[in-house]
Amino acid sequence: MLKGLIVTLLLVVLTMVGTPAATAADMKPIYTQKAKDVAVTLQNESGQWKQGKNEFVLEFTSLQDKKPVDVGKVSLNTSMAMPGMAPMVAGATLTSEAPGRYRGTIDFPDRGARQVTVTWDGPTGKGSTKFSVPVR
Repeated sequence: MLKGLIVTLLLVVLTMVGTPAATAADMKPIYTQKAKDVAVTLQNESGQWKQGKNEFVLEFTSLQDKKPVDVGKVSLNTSMAMPGMAPMVAGATLTSEAPGRYRGTIDFPDRGARQVTVTWDGPTGKGSTKFSVPVR
């Protein structure tokens, strides 16, 4: 009886913990954009965004020495032009993992090209960049 309870508890804990987050080595770049003196790299496990929920990492590195740059508060928003309608807008939820590295999630209801806007405000000053990424 006690053995069965322990096994059940272990299964519950493993289910709640889930699989570990992808490491930096597992990430493939989706897009890299140079802005001011930093490179902004959007990446995930597959190297592309898909319809539905997407997990990704946003990294900021110095163009000079390729080291992470602490850019402070970061936001990522997307929009998709719709003829005859207001653009579809989606914002990401971002969490800082380390200086210059942010883990995020975003949900896309359909496929199509998205205009991505990344803004930041921190120790290195304010900045922003825009680029286009397809959702497949």
